[in-house]
Amino acid sequence: MTTTHQSTRQQAGTTPQGNDYKRVPRRSRAQARAPWILLAPFLALFLLTFILPILVAIASSFTKVTRSGLFGEAGVKSEFAWFSNYAQALSDGNFVASIGRMFLFGIVQVPVMIALCTVLALMLESVSAKWPGFFRAAYFLPYGVPGVIATILWSFLYVPGLSPLIDIAGMFGLELDFLGPNAVLWSIANIVLWSYAGYNMLIIVAQLKTIPVELYEAARVDGATTWRIARSIQLPLIKPALVLTTVFSIIGTLQLFAEAQVLKTVAPSIDSQYTPNLSAYSTAFAYNDYNVAAAQAVLIATVAFILSFVFLKISNRKSS
Repeated sequence: MTTTHQSTRQQAGTTPQGNDYKRVPRRSRAQARAPWILLAPFLALFLLTFILPILVAIASSFTKVTRSGLFGEAGVKSEFAWFSNYAQALSDGNFVASIGRMFLFGIVQVPVMIALCTVLALMLESVSAKWPGFFRAAYFLPYGVPGVIATILWSFLYVPGLSPLIDIAGMFGLELDFLGPNAVLWSIANIVLWSYAGYNMLIIVAQLKTIPVELYEAARVDGATTWRIARSIQLPLIKPALVLTTVFSIIGTLQLFAEAQVLKTVAPSIDSQYTPNLSAYSTAFAYNDYNVAAAQAVLIATVAFILSFVFLKISNRKSS
């Protein structure tokens, strides 16, 4: 009788084991869907604000728009232009010169940036550091200032008649021209250094905090000095952070825009194509040639990708 009752329950699927077998697949499907449901808002925004604009820019860079009539009243026609927009962009001497100018900017500014933020991070994480929390916040504070505001603030120190630095130097017979043709690029580099050194420093500080305390204790027992600890322990172990900040700085160099755009109003040596981004902006909104501007933007992104990729390959090769 009991055996018959159990077999009937098994056939009906009412045993605890049978219920578990039915519930597990359903629960597994719900668990598999949950991450995608949570990620859906981010993925939608990512596609709309990042991927879609890139695809539109690439498509626009291969398109040519021709207008018939004096004011285009006879019609507008779009056609596939192959690489003519890229050829026109590369034939623009000012645009090519702006890329070369940013290469020079990066060769000087990026090593100085990485060296400065590394020294600041090592100093703040040293045993003898006083008030490290306060100084971390103080060094990071300039990053919270928008680039336009930071450039306006620094312009008060660059413009003759407003700058106390120029007035003080004049008392000693020195003539400072921060906005001259030979100095304005490094004046921009100073603004970038002031704005982003604290941000890169925090990345390195975060990497320093992952180093086990036992390594420091063992090094001190062996009589290692602060310099030896930094050279033999800290610098090798923070290499991933140094690589990351260097890649960020390389990409940021080719994205330079706000500083040159603002200083252009007070520095005659800065023209509308002084940086690659400023050149693409001027081509689009001053000359209304959006297709060539899209080609310039794609070229800027390609150069930034190639430089970052080459740097990462070299770094990985040295590590291996």
